[in-house]
Amino acid sequence: MDRVAIFDTTLRDGEQAPGFSMNPGEKVRFALQLERLGVDIIEGGFPIASEGDFEAVRKISSEVRNATVAGLARALEKDIVQCWKAIENARKPRIHTFLATSDIHLEHKLGKSRDETRDLAVAAVELARRYCDDVEFSAEDAARSDVPFLCSVLEAVIEAGATVVNVPDTVGYAMPDEYGWLIRTIRERVPNIERVTVSTHCHDDLGLAVANSLAGVQNGARQVECTINGVGERAGNASLEEIVMAIAVRQRFMRVRTAVNTSEIYRTSRLLTEVTGAAVQANKAIVGQNAFAHEAGIHQDGVLKAPVTYEIMSPRTVGAPESRLVLGKHSGRHALDARFRSLGYTLDRETLDRAYREFLVVADRQKTVADDDLRALVEHAHAV
Repeated sequence: MDRVAIFDTTLRDGEQAPGFSMNPGEKVRFALQLERLGVDIIEGGFPIASEGDFEAVRKISSEVRNATVAGLARALEKDIVQCWKAIENARKPRIHTFLATSDIHLEHKLGKSRDETRDLAVAAVELARRYCDDVEFSAEDAARSDVPFLCSVLEAVIEAGATVVNVPDTVGYAMPDEYGWLIRTIRERVPNIERVTVSTHCHDDLGLAVANSLAGVQNGARQVECTINGVGERAGNASLEEIVMAIAVRQRFMRVRTAVNTSEIYRTSRLLTEVTGAAVQANKAIVGQNAFAHEAGIHQDGVLKAPVTYEIMSPRTVGAPESRLVLGKHSGRHALDARFRSLGYTLDRETLDRAYREFLVVADRQKTVADDDLRALVEHAHAV
């Protein structure tokens, strides 16, 4: 079974989200947790961006032992040189250089022709290879690029020495079938593509980053760029925890695997929240506080009988707390009785019925019913 490399860019693209900046110490702390998580590549930052980012990438390179450490660089000599200085002490360094390939970016941002763009991309990769054996090239805005031109650029950078070619959906524009087709087409049309790893990097502007990334994997991509909690520019990046667990839970369907230690997912998510102060939305897949919570009576009854009825993965698989039965107006007698038993109360059927009727009255007044409320209900039910 093929292995998909997980490229975590929380410390680079994720940090670019407003309010997510980290100092060097916080970045190192988070990078070490990413290493415990088992990601293959840690993109530590954008060394040319600031002295602080340079120092952070340099410290990460010195501390990380198992994962590849990447730094980002535009297709400019000064960026590439600065990037190398930041990662040169890494056990497994990678220079990640990028240049836009869509006509939209060429016309409105770069002011370059297609031929000039291809030449700049080749020159950047050739320069990076003078410093580093592992060079990734990203064709920014690849999903909106002319496909024959994109393929010609990728062929040229592979000849120049790139070891990974990344196909970003930079603005989250693609549909899953469309993005999967793009990866498949690149693999069919670029004659030297077998020399490199093909990578995905999808944004979530239409809520499709994970779906697009998985479509890329199904069509031959063997590296996925993603972030913890899906943080990143605008609506964010593809969520690492969702990609990894989709592959793990549906392995027979996906027919690939990752090296991620899934039991560290929840801890890594919570560390990011601690470092940045940005909470995870309650209904976030895998790591949200409601991901393993059940309020509906039918669901609670099923979970009490066999968790597999309504949980496709165990909370402990991702290192999360045990499933929660949240008592509210949608809850049933079975869940209420289970909670009473956990509090030390064994009620006969008549008493339970009285307590349940009163429970519904309380539940209609407030969002959830706490344990103290339940104790009061038991006392009143016994007194009647």
